[in-house]
Amino acid sequence: MNTLADPIPHLAHLDQVDALIKSIRIPPRPSLLADMQRELASEDPSPEAIGKIVASDVGMSGALLKLANSSIYGGRRKAKSIEQAILFLGINQVAALMTGLLARQAIPANSASLASFWDISTRRAHAMVFLSRRLRIGEADVAHTFGLFCDTGVPLLIDRFADYADTYAAASLDAERPVTALEDERHSTSHSAVGCLLARNWGLSSDVGWAILHHHDFAVIDDAATSGTVRSLVALSLLAEAAISRYQGHGESLEWAKGGEAARAYLGLSIEETAELLDELAEAFHED
Repeated sequence: MNTLADPIPHLAHLDQVDALIKSIRIPPRPSLLADMQRELASEDPSPEAIGKIVASDVGMSGALLKLANSSIYGGRRKAKSIEQAILFLGINQVAALMTGLLARQAIPANSASLASFWDISTRRAHAMVFLSRRLRIGEADVAHTFGLFCDTGVPLLIDRFADYADTYAAASLDAERPVTALEDERHSTSHSAVGCLLARNWGLSSDVGWAILHHHDFAVIDDAATSGTVRSLVALSLLAEAAISRYQGHGESLEWAKGGEAARAYLGLSIEETAELLDELAEAFHED
């Protein structure tokens, strides 16, 4: 008789999870994104080469200029060309903005339950950039990419499961458990896990992928074994969510109630400094 636990049920569960993941439609990495990542990975990335990649898509060029000149990014200087946008923002930030625009094209959010998905995701990304710069924590382009991609698993799971929208709505109203708890119970996966998979398939940084996976796991903020970048992104995302909730007139966000104190302590912010930051973000939102 084998005294070890029977591995067959565990292996069967892994097979089920693998089949489930394969059944979720993960959009392929856009060719323009692959071109940009190739250029950025070279020994001496060329602003001219990045400019040509951006300029190859007229719609993308216009959208990038609009973003570059927004109050979050542009400040007093107004870019009149792609070349100026790259000069003002830097190639990494331009690449982050382009990645976001490509994500919006590749991941449909057309159902009624997702009417404001990309608006909120874009606002979160802008808030992450603002906070990264204001607190001088990490790199603004990484913060932007994480802010935009952290909930991309939601539309992909809505496309996969007919009842997922109800699950996500209920999970978002749970004042005690992580949002991912009910998702895992009902669907054996979560939007965090699927978003992490998308980030990996699209060649985003490992820190962004891990932060997406753990962005509802607030214990990670106090985990010294976790990358500082991941901890910072999760902490900053709680501030961003608090600002968005206030901007929408919802008062304090449930996510902030769950992890806000840990985030504030990790970022070294007093209650007064936190309130000031949220006020500044609300003002920036109204200016956009």
